[in-house]
Amino acid sequence: MKEINDIGPIGVFDSGYGGLTILKEIRKKLPEYDYLYLGDNARAPYGSRSFDVVYEFTLEAVKYLFSKGCRLVILACNTASAKALRTIQQNDLPIIDPTRRVLGVIRPTVEKVGEISKNGNIGVVGTPGTIQSKSYDIEINKLYPDFHVYGHGCKLWAALVESHEAEGDGADYFVRKDINELMNMCPEIDTVILGCTHYPLLINKINEFMPKGVRVVLQGNIVADSLTDYLKRHPEMEKRCEKGGNCSFLTTESPEKFKELASVFLGDDISAKHIDLAKNEQ
Repeated sequence: MKEINDIGPIGVFDSGYGGLTILKEIRKKLPEYDYLYLGDNARAPYGSRSFDVVYEFTLEAVKYLFSKGCRLVILACNTASAKALRTIQQNDLPIIDPTRRVLGVIRPTVEKVGEISKNGNIGVVGTPGTIQSKSYDIEINKLYPDFHVYGHGCKLWAALVESHEAEGDGADYFVRKDINELMNMCPEIDTVILGCTHYPLLINKINEFMPKGVRVVLQGNIVADSLTDYLKRHPEMEKRCEKGGNCSFLTTESPEKFKELASVFLGDDISAKHIDLAKNEQ
């Protein structure tokens, strides 16, 4: 028999704001569920941090979301998915609560690539940390061993978005430069994964400078579809996800600053509550 308190919101975590693009698509696809978004904005960006630090920070966030009733947490962050997900799944969940789940954004994205690419030459653009982790290379080679992966770290793309410069002239220079550097690695690349959740806000510039015929893979719809499928395949977890159509926001930064930037990603006016992860570690 299910306990009264055995249901809770679906947790969505990101080091910053980019995960809001994932949350937006998930809520479009699954509007009936409750969601609790946590952005570790005070310690962002994670991209340049070590594996150990990203793991430590991500685990703190996951534990916090668990303490707020989440049974299922989505790491809507490529860096956290690359540097922390596997360790949390294999080492921490069995100790914390083996019935809870933490899912990432890399595997669902990789699964989709096989349906899209015609020649198996895959480009990945992301933060330097995500590219250096080679997480996309590893996952793609597991599923598609004949594919070739070419990763390029884009140092300033996320900063352009957060500086409200996604449509500015400065974005033209850096987006063109990074796409050219990626394509110079292999002109036969036919599919490019946007391996950072900020990058959908640069999609107009990306489409402008990407060579004709190259397919660009955005993660939001893919992760939303993957979560829908996951909940269908795991009714025991689906029953533990609260359904009220509500969404709340937590940030380790100033709620006012979070509200201002979140509106860029969501297109909606929201309110947020400040938390201190280090003090609230469970």
